[in-house]
Amino acid sequence: MIRTHAAGGDFGHLRAEFSLPESFGPDVLAEAEAAVVDPLESAGEREDATGLPFVTIDPPGSKDLDQAVLIERAEGGGFRVHYAIADLAAFIPPGGALDKEARRRGQTLYLPDGNVPLHPPVLSEGAASLLPGETRPAVLWTIDVDAGGEPTATNVRRALVRSTEQFDYETVQASIDAGEPHPSVAALPELGRLRRELAIRRGAVELQLPEQEISGDPDGGWALIQRPRNDVDAWNAEISLLTGMAAAKIMIGAGIGVLRTLPQPDAEAVEWLRRSAQALNIDWPEGKSVSEFLAALDPGQPASMALFADTTRLLRGAGYTAFDGELPALTTHAGIGGAYAHVTAPIRRLVDRFATEICLAVSAGREVPEWVRAALSEVPEQMTASDTLAAKVERACIDQVEAWVMVEHIGEEFDAIVLRADETKSEILIENPPVMGKCAGAKPPEGERIRVRLTAVDVDKRKLSFERA
Repeated sequence: MIRTHAAGGDFGHLRAEFSLPESFGPDVLAEAEAAVVDPLESAGEREDATGLPFVTIDPPGSKDLDQAVLIERAEGGGFRVHYAIADLAAFIPPGGALDKEARRRGQTLYLPDGNVPLHPPVLSEGAASLLPGETRPAVLWTIDVDAGGEPTATNVRRALVRSTEQFDYETVQASIDAGEPHPSVAALPELGRLRRELAIRRGAVELQLPEQEISGDPDGGWALIQRPRNDVDAWNAEISLLTGMAAAKIMIGAGIGVLRTLPQPDAEAVEWLRRSAQALNIDWPEGKSVSEFLAALDPGQPASMALFADTTRLLRGAGYTAFDGELPALTTHAGIGGAYAHVTAPIRRLVDRFATEICLAVSAGREVPEWVRAALSEVPEQMTASDTLAAKVERACIDQVEAWVMVEHIGEEFDAIVLRADETKSEILIENPPVMGKCAGAKPPEGERIRVRLTAVDVDKRKLSFERA
């Protein structure tokens, strides 16, 4: 693996370029400190669920732990999913300094040298985080699922919980592969597979493109890695999706809420994808839906990677749709294949706090709090703006590390896969190190492996230039 030198790694210029906040104001910090000492009583009475052996599954080293899970087998071959979500409303007075600052930020931004948190660390990495061995206020979802993976009952209420273990994806995967899973997630593979099968039948679209990640270099710089998504990643995501779909059902039934929506791709876009598959010599059997077809592809094959890159065109137009009274024209998310809402990451994402409060109120037969109703007209725009910023920051960080990694290798040749191509240039994925770039020259076939030469690197503009070797 090619690595940067230790001198390469300052992201301060990116923080300045995107005007990212460096800290929280004294009024915000003071309110957070006060909330730690005396959480809001308005959160109501809580069920004592500290006896349930919850565990968390997050990337290594995570401290902002939103979710804790326990999956039990039920009679008749079904499951009972207990999903505890950090309860930020217990710490954030509506209309206060914390609330206003969170609305300005929208979500936590992650940079290689440290994040820009949505909430002060005393909350996000402390009193609100579902850290192991600590009793925490939570919103507890209990979802009963039948033997076919379909939910049959949902209960959501406030509780006190205590996580027993903090795991990462690789550790859980290794324990399952060894036949020694933790009892709290022993049923995760079976339920995860069932939910994934249902997702494909619903028409959910999953793009299995390799993920570029930045990791710290042992010498003090930064390294690019390509992290394959393991089964536990996918199964754990299905538990979050199950909960988000249950939340959407509650809100749609009540006629008030905020959903994550995405329109269905039009027939022309699907036909364009069929032509792309044909050009890549990928067989698309008659009668197979887009979801079924994509799920059957081997993500490690170059042609599959190229087609997944093209499939992003089918998933354009995602947004947040709020309503209070009449249901909106669009209530579903095409990429998920149903109605869906964000409720499982309130430490890191603003909208989850509001959607969760709606679900709690509706489930308890109470009126939705006025401060939540009042926010519905603003939260979608706040989230859209923060999503746009988060995507730009993530891409800029990766582009910057790519430039740092490659600047000393101008003139060298690399193996690459053609993801997209037009008449004058193509988008390529270098296999080692995992770098995206543009290659000049005549249009090569998409999905083809080619040899390229790095011709130039502009570190300041974060640009790489390649040509066919």
